[in-house]
Amino acid sequence: MKYSELCETYEELEKNPSRLKKTEILANFLKKLKSNADTIYLLQGKIYPDYSEKEIGISDKLIIKALAKASGISDSEILNKWRKLGDLGKVSEEIIGNKKQHTLFSHKLTVDKILENVRKLPELEGQGTVDKKMSLISELLTSADGKEAKFIVRTLLQDLRIGVADGTLRDAIVKACFDQEEDKKQITGIIQDTYDKTIDWKIVFEKAKRGIKALEDSSLEPGRPVKVMLFLKENSIEEGFMRVGRPALLDYKYDGFRMMINKEENGEIKIFTRRLDNVTKQFPEVKRYVEKYVQGKSFILDSEAVGYDVKTKKYRPFQEISQRIKRKYDIERLEKELPIEINVFDILFYNGKSLIKEPFKERRKILEKIIKKEPLKIRPSEALITDDLKMAKSFYKKALDNGEEGIMMKNLDAPYKPGARVGFGVKIKPVDNEFDLAIIGAEYGTGKRAGWLTSYDLACRHGEELLEIGKVSTGLKEKEEEGLSFIELTKKLKPLILSESGRNVKVKPEIVVTVVYQNIQKSPTYSSGFALRFPRITRLRPDRSIDDIARLAEIKKEVEKSI
Repeated sequence: MKYSELCETYEELEKNPSRLKKTEILANFLKKLKSNADTIYLLQGKIYPDYSEKEIGISDKLIIKALAKASGISDSEILNKWRKLGDLGKVSEEIIGNKKQHTLFSHKLTVDKILENVRKLPELEGQGTVDKKMSLISELLTSADGKEAKFIVRTLLQDLRIGVADGTLRDAIVKACFDQEEDKKQITGIIQDTYDKTIDWKIVFEKAKRGIKALEDSSLEPGRPVKVMLFLKENSIEEGFMRVGRPALLDYKYDGFRMMINKEENGEIKIFTRRLDNVTKQFPEVKRYVEKYVQGKSFILDSEAVGYDVKTKKYRPFQEISQRIKRKYDIERLEKELPIEINVFDILFYNGKSLIKEPFKERRKILEKIIKKEPLKIRPSEALITDDLKMAKSFYKKALDNGEEGIMMKNLDAPYKPGARVGFGVKIKPVDNEFDLAIIGAEYGTGKRAGWLTSYDLACRHGEELLEIGKVSTGLKEKEEEGLSFIELTKKLKPLILSESGRNVKVKPEIVVTVVYQNIQKSPTYSSGFALRFPRITRLRPDRSIDDIARLAEIKKEVEKSI
């Protein structure tokens, strides 16, 4: 396929903000996509599946150098244009589009050529890497016209700006591959289920072209990440029983982070977070525990990793151990200073067989049978099966007395639904008025806080939209050694800046924080229609993505409770 055809679709998507219109545009494109299903990654502004650890890793600075090489225009002139336009993609479009003639070696770009060159970038390392990367990029820009240059640069910077989210792509696949007469709601559910198992839209699209049976034949595969099942929130045990039924399994809600532990048929062990990040190298002790204390040739375990104090053996709050998730150095030291215990609460796959359609009570029996309980290493989660309200409340009190966040209540007959937030289980914890929210913008401080981003714009989620729900500027420290600080958050946000206006910046919505608040009030100021009063950041959530943040429906539910 010619790259120009893909760029025409990009432009249509960019011009049409309506999700329905975007779905139609994508569906029409997919109908014409006869081969090279990898093109579907480019529609997302990516080159690999969502679970891939490979990153393009190209900086603005390198793009400027490659653009200068391809066009013959100086770096300083390109920088000046960038300051005016605020988008290196548009800068590239203008510069390449105004070139009087292409070089003798220019040729019509294909999607295959784009993928070939861009996929070489993450593989390069060692001496001369920068020059090799610049050559690969400038080769593409030299062969491109203005429109193609714009989208090449935006793809490289992972800032495509065409508004194609997972839900839109899913609905487009439904529209492209199935007749109007078929049950679209059922097919949409099957396609979503296939994606949640595979985390790969290319696989989903290829199966969808072959029909429903191919989609339904999708299965889990140890070693490939899978989306975790999510749980609703209820305020009381009585409400919990009403939601999940009686009897129910109750287990502790630990103050840790989700860890999906995979063992492949060849014995290799891989560990993923709920964000699909591979953290196997960061947690070598988990690999040892699994090898020694878990029986089975292959499996996928859903668990919670909880930190504990080396001396007192008491559990530590998430914020203290969260630094282990992203760290790539000093692994041995951190393992000793910030040890973790694995609490396994579900199993999705065992010895070659998917278990997600099995009742939860049967899955629980299997994990209790195959895991040898070793406190402070690995164990089945502390659990109780009961239909008695008094026993349930006693278990809840025990969890809180032990320093846990609360309890989970789970339907014993429920299947496991990857990626879904359904009523098969609920979390119960003391009412503390908190939400996980995304940071979508920030403001530079003044005075002694000058140079730091110290006020943050928060957003909840509604469908695929992120809606503002207020600002927060409290809860952080001024010194890094005192805990989560303005300095640390500024370092994380600066590489994500999309645009600046005075002291205000807009950022890519990748940072998730837990925010506590006094109450919620209606507000015409913010796009959600609500504002948090007296919000305060309590923790950074590197284990969570914008898929995990609070939904507008949850916000409204909390407002209704207070009326």
